[in-house]
Amino acid sequence: MKRTASFFKSALLVVSGSVLLTSCFLGGSSRPTSVHPGALSTATGLAYNDEDNNGFMVNPYSGQPEGPNLVFIEGGRAVVGSYEEDILNRRDNLERTVSVASFYMDETEIANIHWLEYLHYLNVSDSSREVYIAALPDTSVWVSRLAYNDPYVDHYLRYPGFRYFPVVGVSWVQANNYAEWRTRAVNMKLAENAGEEYAETDGRIPLESGVVLPNYRLPSEAEWEYAATALIGTQWLDENQTHQRVYPWDGHALRNPYGKEMGYFLANFKRGRGDYAGIAGKLNDGALITSYIYEFPPNDFGLYNMAGNVSEWVLDVYRPMSFQDFDDLNPIRRDGYMDETRNIATGEQYYNSDIENNPEGFTSLITDEARVYKGGSWKDVAYWMSPGTRRYLDQDSSTATIGFRCAMIRAGSNY
Repeated sequence: MKRTASFFKSALLVVSGSVLLTSCFLGGSSRPTSVHPGALSTATGLAYNDEDNNGFMVNPYSGQPEGPNLVFIEGGRAVVGSYEEDILNRRDNLERTVSVASFYMDETEIANIHWLEYLHYLNVSDSSREVYIAALPDTSVWVSRLAYNDPYVDHYLRYPGFRYFPVVGVSWVQANNYAEWRTRAVNMKLAENAGEEYAETDGRIPLESGVVLPNYRLPSEAEWEYAATALIGTQWLDENQTHQRVYPWDGHALRNPYGKEMGYFLANFKRGRGDYAGIAGKLNDGALITSYIYEFPPNDFGLYNMAGNVSEWVLDVYRPMSFQDFDDLNPIRRDGYMDETRNIATGEQYYNSDIENNPEGFTSLITDEARVYKGGSWKDVAYWMSPGTRRYLDQDSSTATIGFRCAMIRAGSNY
């Protein structure tokens, strides 16, 4: 006898000697989802959340919680690479097509007040004194033998007037440590709001709980460049973009062409030799050094200062050939990968970049401690405002021109 789908809408399942009455509704609207998994497993018929019989617990879930300061960046295909003239003749960021999965990114750069909050909780927690000291920004980055920047050494980080200016003097390593601490701090608060209690020792709340966020981290270079360019603003009809962008805004100019702000610069950068802000009475970009993290118009993703103010650390280790050796889905360049070299005499394999373990065979000026930073700063000329430009610095180094912002995956998403 031919059996139709309706015949199976109700079935008796015998599991572990118990007879469970269940509905196997096959209609599209009743299929289980992550948010509505149903009361029974579609694979075994066993009941979820049956504490009396030690059942599998499926916690309530309504989607990834919104993290503080994060903006959703819808992923997709993009042509990344530099559209500026290669004035340094490095040829280290040629154009290529990649796809980037949706993710979240901080709306603004991490500010002094955020870093002071971090230092406060390190100081009052069980962290060792060494951990606290290691987290202190290097305020001596402002020192110059030929300039009187001395007031910034003591005032820039801690004076209340600079609270919402981007933190500087922070190394790549320190930025990563901050992201780890921020993950724990935010998730503990989310768990507390949900009425859950977890030990604060390891700060790890089970992902299955459904109340926590994925890790905060530095964005990859591809994510940063994709978010900065914000080509969603050039979208026209289906899968057509009207133009590319040299900067995080339209056009080849650095001034606002519209409305009451017409003629004002769209970023905080060095206008020319010795000219950081214009003249008194008409200070154009309004900042001799860094500026307020919300100072300039956001790009089409809603991100502030993706050009100018401070350059920003990204996850990638620097390699000149990153544009050639890459995966075209969520590309990133990791430590040591594809840098292998074999000693002809001994056959021993080592890394070109491994000067510590292979000092005699070391053949590269670029090591696994060289990290990429993106975007121009208050001290850079307009060339570096283009998202495709890239530079690198040792991961333990810091300057008065480099800050950072955090990113986060969009979990449970296939785009």
